[in-house]
Amino acid sequence: LGVTVANPSPAAAAMTICYNTSQAPSFASIANQAATIWNNATTNLTLSPNCGSNLRIYQITGGGSYAVRTSLGNGRVYIDTQQAQQYSPLRIMTHEIGHILGLPDNYNGNCAILMSGGSAGTSCTNPYPSTTEANRVSNLFAGTRSAERTSGDTGGAVFRDSWPAAPATVG
Repeated sequence: LGVTVANPSPAAAAMTICYNTSQAPSFASIANQAATIWNNATTNLTLSPNCGSNLRIYQITGGGSYAVRTSLGNGRVYIDTQQAQQYSPLRIMTHEIGHILGLPDNYNGNCAILMSGGSAGTSCTNPYPSTTEANRVSNLFAGTRSAERTSGDTGGAVFRDSWPAAPATVG
C-alpha cells in the first residue's frame, strides 16, 4: 500500500521530586502551593508531597530563610517564621525551592523575577517564576528521570541572604 508508519520517540518522562514537610507543619500548605506553581510553570518536572525526601522543608525561627542544594532536585529548604511575617511566605517558599531546582539568586529588585528574593521588598508578593526562570528549570530537567543528576552550577550549594534579616529590636 506504500504507507509508512512513523515510530515517534517516546516523550521524556517527567522527573518526580518528592518533598517532605513533616518538619515544617505550619508551612505544609504553602509548600503544596509552591509545588503546584512549579508543576504548572515547568515541563519534565513534578513536585510531589510525602512520597520520599528528595527535598526536605524545615521550619525555623530566626537566622533567615535559605536553601541547601546537595544536587539538582535534592536538598533542604529552611523557612524562617519571623521572615515569613515580613515577606510573602509563598514567595519565600517558591523562591527557595527554585534554588533546589537549579536557579541562583538574582538581586535585581524586580518583583517579576522570583529569584530576586527579598531585594524586591516586603510589598512584593509575586510567587511565580518568570518565563525565563521556568524555562531554565525545564531545560535543567530535560530528559532526567531521577533526582541524581548534577550539571554545571546545579550541584551542591548553599543559598543564604536572599531575604534581608528582620530588623533587630533595641530595648
